[in-house]
Amino acid sequence: MKVDKSQLGRPYTGRSSAERPSSGGRRPGGKQQFDRHSERAPRSSEKNMKISEVREEYVWVLDYLPYGKSVDGKPTYQKKPLVQAIGDKKFTLMELVPKNGVIPEIQSRVYIGPGDRNEIDHVKQRIGYSDLTTGANLELPFILEAIVKHQEERFVKFFNDALSITTRLHMLDLLPGIGKKLMWSIIDERKKGYFKSYQDIRERIPSLRDPSKVISNRIEEELKDDFIKYRLFTTPPRRPRPE
Repeated sequence: MKVDKSQLGRPYTGRSSAERPSSGGRRPGGKQQFDRHSERAPRSSEKNMKISEVREEYVWVLDYLPYGKSVDGKPTYQKKPLVQAIGDKKFTLMELVPKNGVIPEIQSRVYIGPGDRNEIDHVKQRIGYSDLTTGANLELPFILEAIVKHQEERFVKFFNDALSITTRLHMLDLLPGIGKKLMWSIIDERKKGYFKSYQDIRERIPSLRDPSKVISNRIEEELKDDFIKYRLFTTPPRRPRPE
């Protein structure tokens, strides 16, 4: 599957202001932002944001390395092909070993679940954003957009179900480009009836021109920042075990 590259991904600008710690660890004074109790999340808000522990079954190919990584130090004749890919459930970045003679197409969606696999022999390891090749890095924004569009029902549901995390912070606050005014427009509009599609969101919230792009930009931010405070769509990176 090819992805339309007519629009470049939004440059990464670091954590949102909502996720940056305030100076001295003090909360700003003033009126609390969330006084509409119907929109309050349970106290165990982390449970609402936890990604279920389900293995990835499909990944999208970010890059194909016919001779593996150039930094592994092995002579060329000993190197094996390697694929860098991203899962479409938890957005897990990983390296895969393709089957002999198979060259997975970049931007294609391939099966890595149990049973017969047509293209992938096995998963080699989970990796982080800093481990991506230059090619994989360039492909990532376009593939994230493709995934979010491919799973429209899942992410429209996020707009319908997003709750407040604290008395001052809402899940919608964490989406790039969504401020308090736009956040309340979304909340008030969905009370009239749940959103049915991206197009429905655009028509009912004209200032939110591309809801799928907003989601994909947030996913990219979470992948780039290992220490981001809140994760809406991804799982934390694996930490190396202390020796």
